Amino acid sequence: MNKLVTLIGLSFAIFFLVGLATTLTKSMMIGFFDVLPVYILMILAISMMLYEAFFDKK
Repeated sequence: MNKLVTLIGLSFAIFFLVGLATTLTKSMMIGFFDVLPVYILMILAISMMLYEAFFDKK
């Protein structure tokens, strides 16, 4: 049950972050290289969330 709730919460957070980053690229005035730091920070945040949720068991 705890893993299921964790997985649902992580999926909501990941969908939100990916949706936020893809909405930035829809504008004609914003190029890919302008949004590249957002993608890098998003990948780091998602990987930290996954590591804390599943692999950090002290």
